[in-house]
Amino acid sequence: MFDTLKKLALGTIVPLALLVALPASAEIREHQLKFAAANNKGHPQVTGMEKFAELMKEKSGGKIEVKLFPGGVLGGDVQTVSALQGGVIEMTVLNAGILAGNVKQFGAVDLPFLFNSGEEADKVMDGTFGTRLMELLPETGLVGLGYWELGFRNLTNNRHPVTKLEDINGLKIRTIQSPIPIELFNSLGANAVPLPYTELYTALETGTVDGQENPSANILNAKFFEVQKYMTVTRHQYNPQIVLISKKVWDGLNDEEKALFQSTAAEARDYQRTVSREVDAKALADIKATGMEVSELSPEETQKLRDAVKPLIEKFGAEIGPDTVAALFKELETIRGK
Repeated sequence: MFDTLKKLALGTIVPLALLVALPASAEIREHQLKFAAANNKGHPQVTGMEKFAELMKEKSGGKIEVKLFPGGVLGGDVQTVSALQGGVIEMTVLNAGILAGNVKQFGAVDLPFLFNSGEEADKVMDGTFGTRLMELLPETGLVGLGYWELGFRNLTNNRHPVTKLEDINGLKIRTIQSPIPIELFNSLGANAVPLPYTELYTALETGTVDGQENPSANILNAKFFEVQKYMTVTRHQYNPQIVLISKKVWDGLNDEEKALFQSTAAEARDYQRTVSREVDAKALADIKATGMEVSELSPEETQKLRDAVKPLIEKFGAEIGPDTVAALFKELETIRGK
């Protein structure tokens, strides 16, 4: 290419076909994107979105503007995924397990009592297993940019303290709109009621449901303590979140822009996880300060919960795909050094 440019500088005539063949340098172009999520401003999910938008603006020299729409203002998670597939909304972040309705293998991350820590989950989701899940998304109109964290879920209700398995019996518990959480609480003796997160506060306030289950940061951020009396630290499920971009939008980006989105999502991921874990550690103390009664399960009662959901793991393991579940547990064993 240097010789060609030298000949041009010297006035040498170069065939048009050769000029057309010269590779053009990809450039960052101007883009405006809508980034939607269900949680409210101040939640670690939204803090991660803010960091992502800030980094994109900085790294693109102001050419890429990411407009944030938290609080479910553009719809619930399932509705937002559909809007991404249609290219109406460009980006979202949500619980990865919700995508089981689009790609059944994503149901594996919803299995109860799966991870022992957030750091363990990071290794699985950033590793081979999480990568393979994301590779299944493009044919559904979605592209994954990486995994963030919602955290470990805990149970709240408005009827009585839950300190043993039997206390869950008969409670109407709101769950996310995903098969495994629904059957999880039904198998524990509750009546699971799947509802969009955007409808949850009202459902608790009106008594449509007795309780719900979410990480401590959500309980605090959404002010569920205003309409719930009791909380139990069950840590029954860990939610990795996934950052998604519409495939229609992704296909319109050049290679340089795609690389920018991926590197920015990774940088924002590390920041978001740190914030999430700091907030979760503090949230429990803040929840207690609101006057909400917080209970801890004994190791024996936790084991009873684990035993109660074993049939669920076997059932959904078969539906998700034995190979997928086997790969997940093999990766976990490698991480744990077993």
